[in-house]
Amino acid sequence: MRLEYTERQKAFRKEIRDWLAAHVPKEPLRSFDTEEGFAQHRAWERKLSGASLSAVTWPRDLGGRGLDLIEWLTFEEEYWRANAPLRVNQNGIFLLAPTLMEHGTEEQKKRFLPRMADGSDIWAQAWSESGAGSDMAAIRCKAVRDGDHYVLSGSKIWSTRAVWADWCFGLFRSDPASSRHHGLSFLLLPLKLPGITIRPIKQLNGLPGFAEIFFDDVRVPADNRIGEEGQGWNIAMATAGFERGLMLRSPARFQQTAKRLVDLYQQNRATADADPAIRDAVLKAWMDAEAYALATYATASRLARGGQIGAEASTNKIFWSELDVSMHEAAMSILGARAELMPHAPDAQGVEGWLDGFLFSLAGPIYAGTNEIQRNIIAERMLGLPRA
Repeated sequence: MRLEYTERQKAFRKEIRDWLAAHVPKEPLRSFDTEEGFAQHRAWERKLSGASLSAVTWPRDLGGRGLDLIEWLTFEEEYWRANAPLRVNQNGIFLLAPTLMEHGTEEQKKRFLPRMADGSDIWAQAWSESGAGSDMAAIRCKAVRDGDHYVLSGSKIWSTRAVWADWCFGLFRSDPASSRHHGLSFLLLPLKLPGITIRPIKQLNGLPGFAEIFFDDVRVPADNRIGEEGQGWNIAMATAGFERGLMLRSPARFQQTAKRLVDLYQQNRATADADPAIRDAVLKAWMDAEAYALATYATASRLARGGQIGAEASTNKIFWSELDVSMHEAAMSILGARAELMPHAPDAQGVEGWLDGFLFSLAGPIYAGTNEIQRNIIAERMLGLPRA
């Protein structure tokens, strides 16, 4: 596969590179899983939006630039090369926004997307429930219609960014007599509504990156429903496709990690080469990151010709999540016992954020639908195999 860029795409790359060089903070922002860091990242989203760089593929009147997916991939490559801050609103911009573009009304797009683009509204997910695991069809959280409102009762768990977010999106059972994937509705709701209680959940690093959300007769306007009542499953599957397939994890993220891994190997080659498997793991990580990038370019080109992302999104999700784990495992092997040090430890020079990245990578095969579920999807929908 040969990548050739147009003059417009080359000019855009230069513009992005120059802008990031001038605006990326010299000192890293605090984690957005802290209150101070969350506010810092919201301000960064506002700065990106001021340059129409928060969501480059969106229409201009909704806060974007109207660019294509190839230009989005170019933006991501420059963004990660510049070591720019992580996106605190990725749930909104990369997951909910494409869903709104496809299934939302014009009024909903104008209402939600510009405030999402400029960081005014940060979004959390409200998918999982206790007892449901990765099986979203087992959702029990109720949304009972009462005139022009829904009354919500129940709870959600593992809601990313929910501690300090402004809104959440999720699936709720609007038909109490329904079961499995029938009778579900896709709702958007502010997290400050009366009757909502948010309980933070600490991650392995001790920070509250997740939360449990409790709904006690929470009233939500029916205008906040995306799509028709009872059709939430199909809409949620579109969102899951964006999450697993293309938008959530751009290849530039893994290419940059692979580059850092190669640098780490070269800096520690004297000890790393004592185990030939380490060199092989580093080489494979670099090749896999490049292969994922080329596959994503191929997908973007197919979408530009009118294609769609289907069940093959599950193969993408398995690949990038397992690639992330293998790259960080290779880094842990290179660093040896020093890998257990946090960056602020006295002897942690050269350790950087590898431990934190390793801990986060372990969640990759779980979030966005466990890889076991993805393999079932591949077997049934792509290969036509019978259910086990």
